[in-house]
Amino acid sequence: MIESSPAAAAPCVATHHEPSWRAGVKTGLPSLFGIGAWGLVVGIAMVKSGLTIPQALGMTLVVFAGSAQLAALPLIAADAPIWVIFVTALVVNLRFVIFSALLAPHFSHLPWRQRLTLGYVSGDISVALFLQKYPSPAPEVGKLSYLKGLLYPNWASWQIGSIAGVLLGSVVPPEWNLSFAGTLAIICVMVPLTAGRPALCGVVVAGAVSVLAHGLPYKLGLLAAVLAGMLSAMLVGEAAEKLRAKHG
Repeated sequence: MIESSPAAAAPCVATHHEPSWRAGVKTGLPSLFGIGAWGLVVGIAMVKSGLTIPQALGMTLVVFAGSAQLAALPLIAADAPIWVIFVTALVVNLRFVIFSALLAPHFSHLPWRQRLTLGYVSGDISVALFLQKYPSPAPEVGKLSYLKGLLYPNWASWQIGSIAGVLLGSVVPPEWNLSFAGTLAIICVMVPLTAGRPALCGVVVAGAVSVLAHGLPYKLGLLAAVLAGMLSAMLVGEAAEKLRAKHG
């Protein structure tokens, strides 16, 4: 059997396929309310952390990464150096490098501008749902349409919620003390993800390091905690894999 070349297979992947688009929207629909609520909390947290409305709106539109935004807020409030803020946000968002590597075999034939756009609107849940349906990078009709059906509503839901939070946060009285909203949001996202020993170990190590390094200047304790948590989770995960392979 003669395999088709990537160039010949590209049209069946990139051409719009309405049924696949609708299927993607339907699959991602249950998560949109949670994404919007998460954006709402992050929007309020940005304003309550001292950002102006234009700054908060610019941050949510350009960055589009709630965990990185929340990690950067205390650093911005503490007047930390820009490199500290940048590195912290970069470390928090390293998972998107993994997402990109997983999606690359599916869409490497697309123009770089289109791939850049898809990368910008990608989110954790959307990428996971896509890879669940399309684990193989083999070209299939409607694959790109399905991904767009997941990504675009997800992006819109986040932006609507976040912008509403920014505008709401500017009129909420300070007496309501919503500055802790970002911390609560992080906890709500983190708890469901701490399944398994590697993740749990990473959380414990990161928590311990954040307490021990609390006195470091420019909130560097946060960056140290993130790095220590990630490293410990990776080491525990690797050790578990070796143990399973040894006894398998």
